[in-house]
Amino acid sequence: MSKQRTAHIISHTHWDREWYLPYEKHHVRLVELVDALLDKLDGDSAFRSFYLDGQTIILEDYLQVRPENKKRLEKYIREGRILIGPWYILQDAFLTSGEANVRNMQIGHQDALKYGTPAKIGYFPDTFGLVGQIPQLMQQSGIGNAFFGRGVKPTGFNNTVSDGGYESSFSELIWEGPDGSKVLGILFANWYSNGNEVPVDETEAKAFWDRKLADAEKYAATGELLFMNGCDHQPLQLDLPEAIRTAEKLYPDTKFVHSNFPEYLNELESALEGRELSTVKGELRSQRTDGWGTLVNTASARVYLKQMNQEGQALLEKVAEPLASMANLLGKDYPHHLFTYAWKTLMQNHPHDSICGCSVDEVHREMVTRFAKSRHVAEALIDDSKRVIADAVNTSVFAQYGEDPLPLVVFNTTGWNRTGTVSIELDAARLYLRDGLGLEETGRRMKAVDLSGRELVDEQGNTVPCKAEDLGLLFGYDLPDDKFRQPYMCRRVKLTFQAADVAALGLRTYAWVRRKSVAATAKPASLFTGHWVMENANLKVEIAEDGSFVMTDKATGQVYRDLGVYENTGDIGNEYMYKQPEGEKALTTKGLAAQIRVLEDAPYRASVEVCHDWEIPVSADEKLDEEKRELVYYPHRKAKRSSKLTTLKLRTVISLEAAGKGIHIETTIDNTAKDHRIRALFPTDLKASMHQVDSMFEIAERSIEPAPEWENPSNTQHQQAFVDVRGEGAGLTVANLGLNEYEVLRDGRNTIAVTLLRSVGELGDWGLFPTPEAQCLGVHTARMELIPHNGDGIASGAFTEAYQFQIPWTVSQTEMHAGTLTPAYAPFQWEGQELAFSSLKMNEATGDLLLRWYNMSKQSSELTLGLNIPHEHFYKTTILEEEAAPLAKSAAGCLSLLAGPCEIVTIGIRR
Repeated sequence: MSKQRTAHIISHTHWDREWYLPYEKHHVRLVELVDALLDKLDGDSAFRSFYLDGQTIILEDYLQVRPENKKRLEKYIREGRILIGPWYILQDAFLTSGEANVRNMQIGHQDALKYGTPAKIGYFPDTFGLVGQIPQLMQQSGIGNAFFGRGVKPTGFNNTVSDGGYESSFSELIWEGPDGSKVLGILFANWYSNGNEVPVDETEAKAFWDRKLADAEKYAATGELLFMNGCDHQPLQLDLPEAIRTAEKLYPDTKFVHSNFPEYLNELESALEGRELSTVKGELRSQRTDGWGTLVNTASARVYLKQMNQEGQALLEKVAEPLASMANLLGKDYPHHLFTYAWKTLMQNHPHDSICGCSVDEVHREMVTRFAKSRHVAEALIDDSKRVIADAVNTSVFAQYGEDPLPLVVFNTTGWNRTGTVSIELDAARLYLRDGLGLEETGRRMKAVDLSGRELVDEQGNTVPCKAEDLGLLFGYDLPDDKFRQPYMCRRVKLTFQAADVAALGLRTYAWVRRKSVAATAKPASLFTGHWVMENANLKVEIAEDGSFVMTDKATGQVYRDLGVYENTGDIGNEYMYKQPEGEKALTTKGLAAQIRVLEDAPYRASVEVCHDWEIPVSADEKLDEEKRELVYYPHRKAKRSSKLTTLKLRTVISLEAAGKGIHIETTIDNTAKDHRIRALFPTDLKASMHQVDSMFEIAERSIEPAPEWENPSNTQHQQAFVDVRGEGAGLTVANLGLNEYEVLRDGRNTIAVTLLRSVGELGDWGLFPTPEAQCLGVHTARMELIPHNGDGIASGAFTEAYQFQIPWTVSQTEMHAGTLTPAYAPFQWEGQELAFSSLKMNEATGDLLLRWYNMSKQSSELTLGLNIPHEHFYKTTILEEEAAPLAKSAAGCLSLLAGPCEIVTIGIRR
């Protein structure tokens, strides 16, 4: 060669905490690896450094078993011989929320700083594709690079290299996000194990390096060649210094360096000066491949995990953190330590092999427990915060509206004003066992409580239509801060009603009062206008004999037909990828008679129940087991579905709220079959070549037709909150709770198909790992909302409605008392039509309030923020939430600033 080339050899291990082995079996191996690493660093200065896979949780996992080695670890971290961070865990970006990714970066930095300096490396070695906003997140974290293994050519399935049709000319590229942020992208074109197990023997080393140097030079833009010395759970190569000396002897024209990422980047950036690299924009989803190895169907593997994750994320970021922030305004300490614990517990389920549902059964059983643990902490934080806030509301106003008022506070923790149906279980009366009446007498008195003559009123005394269900006698207990637990018996009532116009990040107060003479009222209004026909001011829904329905958008006149049909196909793939048996025709419920009845007829909501008994194949045929044992690559499998049938029961509840902008659908599946997939179908009949989908801090736009290289008949994709198809003057948004897989079908109707359940029996990948629990037998429930609009999901408010669908209402009973908060209250007001609200929390270091939005549009948008709380000043910061210079306020004390296209905007409030 005429130019000097440098082989940068970086020692590392890619540590999947759990995958084809349960967590603790991997854990044991991790302890052995770090023990060996520390011993090697102690005894060999030629072994210069080791990269600890970009995730600080490895430190926690190791020190849980080896706390006595903390000082040794810290020593080598501070010396730069062990590089840590910037993440807490290596997550899957498509299946975890934007805020979860931010907390991941924040906590990774916080933990790394306890030992030394976080590595400013955007590390995504095995993430199953990457979302478009990664460059902006990196830049806001002070990171100017991204190392990744999947998402663009030339890397193919199973780490193979493909020729032609490259999205980038080199393994080095410029990656540009939708906001214009750019980072230097480094593709592991020959995978993150291309420098693994370097031979010491000269003959073996010659063959090794002849091949490896040629492979690296095939894609490298410069002579700075990257070799990753390690792989999944790979033990430390102890003789690497000797192997490097062998290589130096064999290749005098090549400089071999036991390197690290900062050194490699420094040399690479110098070598790239004056060189032009390809620019890749937006999402990295392997769309320029044949489509068989994208791993996209991990979005539907073990759907129950995704649903638990959606609930856990929403409770923490959209309920617990905002409520704790508002409680802090009233003097309650913000429980940073508990939030960190809850987030860490939740994020331990976010690695790609965990949240993707592509591990052995033992892994996912433990995940269910972690989800519950994190949720329990979030629920405890919510209970504490809402009680503090409710106690500060002035409820004395309700004394004038009736006797014995029982006040309750409705909290809207979304970022927009909200109207919708809420429920609360209210204690109509309570007796503590400490009063000494005895259980029998206590129960008798509670049973004798008179519940008649009551109605619900708002803070202005207006009667609110309400359904009251007597739940009878119930046991409960208080856990006071200054006393032993206090058990009681109560008379419990469930109230259901429409909470109207509750302010964004605010509250509204109601009371269930007794009136001396409740005026006779007319029969409550009904949303039913015909036989199985529901209607409000916005929508009309007509349900057919087979349970499908027609929806009319009154604002546009657009009629959507054949909605809510279910599709069932066989699946002879695995947890990673879906494969329909060749030649199979999909089964549907179109024309299948259903049992239909009115479930609810109230002024605030109407609901219809639709039940199907659906005969489908019980499983795949016997050939599938044979093909699994023979490790037949799933696209080449020839198995069919069994001729034996089983009855699969479907229960669908279709609901329309009085002020609803969409139709709510709850589907319960009693799954008795294996090796299959169930989807809900929503034909749009709109002319469109593109569609929009909610992704991390972005409304991504994707083509309905895949790239020319795509061969897979299926074109399923990832979503978070919703997917949207729009045409001229009309559009349909389908929102979901934890249903992360969809497809816009190329059926001439642009049907939105949402995967509700996928049943498979093996992990897949590099061997045979049976996963019988991935068949997901038993009862599963899925929830969606259909939201029609005028063709502009942002301006119409359809996307806002879809985001609000993700967030539960919070309701709290309280007492009659004076208070500093008015019965209808919000500490903030903001405007910005194109902006989506994302987060309200407190910064642990400064005590400042942090609010975050992102611009849904590709145009600049003005954000205006006003406060009803004392404060010193505003400042704009990054996702790391470091204090910055104050921003100027208007004469009215409001903040106004311009958010750039697709920009993630974080505002700090110094109090």
